[in-house]
Amino acid sequence: MPLNPTLAKVTDRIIARSTQARATYLDRMRRAAEEGPRRGHLTCGNQAHAYAAMEQDQDRLATTPSPNLGIVTAYNDMLSAHQPFERFPALIKATARANGGTAQVAGGVPAMCDGVTQGQVGMELSLFSRDVIALSAGIGLSHNTFDAAVYLGVCDKIVPGLIIAAATFGYIPGIFLPAGPMPSGLPNDEKAKVRQQFATGEVDRDALMKAEMASYHSPGTCTFYGTANSNQMLMEFMGLHLPGASFVNPGNDLRDKLTEAGAKRALEITALGNDYRPVSDILDEKAFVNGLVGLMATGGSTNLVIHIIAMARAAGVLLDLQDLSEISEVTPLMARVYPNGLADVNHFHAAGGLGYMIGELLEAGLLHPDTKTVIGEGLKDYVAEPKMKNGELHWAPGARETQNDRILRPASDPFQTSGGLRQLTGNLGRGVIKTSAVAPERHIIEAPARVFTSQDAVKAAFKDGDLNQDAVIVVRFQGPRANGMPELHGLTPTLAVLQDRGHKVALVTDGRMSGASGKVPSAIHVAPEAIDGGLIAKIKDGDVIRLDAVKGTLDVLADDIETRAPANPDLSDNGHGIGRELFEVFRRSAGAADTGAGVVV
Repeated sequence: MPLNPTLAKVTDRIIARSTQARATYLDRMRRAAEEGPRRGHLTCGNQAHAYAAMEQDQDRLATTPSPNLGIVTAYNDMLSAHQPFERFPALIKATARANGGTAQVAGGVPAMCDGVTQGQVGMELSLFSRDVIALSAGIGLSHNTFDAAVYLGVCDKIVPGLIIAAATFGYIPGIFLPAGPMPSGLPNDEKAKVRQQFATGEVDRDALMKAEMASYHSPGTCTFYGTANSNQMLMEFMGLHLPGASFVNPGNDLRDKLTEAGAKRALEITALGNDYRPVSDILDEKAFVNGLVGLMATGGSTNLVIHIIAMARAAGVLLDLQDLSEISEVTPLMARVYPNGLADVNHFHAAGGLGYMIGELLEAGLLHPDTKTVIGEGLKDYVAEPKMKNGELHWAPGARETQNDRILRPASDPFQTSGGLRQLTGNLGRGVIKTSAVAPERHIIEAPARVFTSQDAVKAAFKDGDLNQDAVIVVRFQGPRANGMPELHGLTPTLAVLQDRGHKVALVTDGRMSGASGKVPSAIHVAPEAIDGGLIAKIKDGDVIRLDAVKGTLDVLADDIETRAPANPDLSDNGHGIGRELFEVFRRSAGAADTGAGVVV
């Protein structure tokens, strides 16, 4: 089928907007590539230092032009999703050696768990960690001894940070190798119910802990469809994973074979061979559009709205919230995965997963079919499914019919005809709302404002019985320049309880919500933020706010709002404790949410 005309129009607009930035970027990548193999520019002393610890691989590195892979790893065992990466470097090195190449760990990057820091002070470093990851990967790759890079990362900021680095070093190829989701545990909706019961005092902390531990129980990615799993989807839609690699559980033969196949493929696509595929050629305007289609079709995380804009900027591609909104309008919502449904990502994968979805979207003219990937030309390769046969990995034709239409539906018969994310505009500025998990009768909320400057203050008002009313809860001074733009997911149980009591409830904030957030209508990422002159700083208790996700508007209905003085709370405590002192330069330098909230891009 021909490409959808809206998709074509948006893509052309992105290409036109990005012309100068993209040309400058590609020229830099071309000139870097023309310098030849990285190691050829090192002195003998430089090389001796680089190879000193490589033992049996020293001679091959020093005397042959064989490709050398740089492994950038986000391994730690604080993140369940990243714990499996402990074994990956050994697998990659052995595979490289068996195929005439070598591999070295170029460097490690930090990887923080938002599940651990949710509602804690450490969450104020979360968004900034994306840019730290990009910087850390850049330092590792700056040794300039690598012909391709293998990136090991899964979770929220880690993949976006690694993409920024991969684009910056876009003259060398790169492959992303995931670790996969943990097996299914306590269903996510049951866990959410216990959280709400704890918020209202119906169950004690022991019951809450039991539910949480039954849900998050083993190595692998959390099974809800939040930012981590949205990242994995994005890597397949953009052609940086091997086909079907995203949602294979860790610790089995298929996962190991996919890791080995990724390392082998990385060796094959360097400039030393005949199939050179630098990241700069893969991450173009069409690839980012395909990623956005995937985000909308799956009802993915709102965090990716910020991240994909920053990722694209690193590759000279300039995205705008209007692009996202128009793509969402023509992209069918094909999946129901928690928080947008009851299924988890393991159920989604079993129902046909990303291969089925990509095939459907290609046939519907809703993906660019001609992008370059780490495998070949076009996304046709990504409708295949990896399988084991006689102990070996091969790709078989993927499902062409959904295996469970309560989880995954065809593009011609979706759960809803438009995607799960929408831009909001109005006198409060620009923001984003995720509608895929919000009941249609709650897509328009008009109610008096209750204004707070922290999520703890909201929780305190709830416990005091001061929020038993229709209300738009405004939580401001939560933007990147105020305090690092933490997620406010800790408010979800509180707001869900108010909503379940029959109140009209919405959230308006210049902060973020988690990828696990869902059923309460939330206007997030409002820009300009309060500390930067945004009108959100002038809202008072009782002002009527109208959030209309149908029309895509967000307004405060107060005639004198423009002439009021903005609130000016004491934010000095945001600058110290739990490492926040180290990030003052980040708070001063951060861009607006609608431009990616970047420090390095």
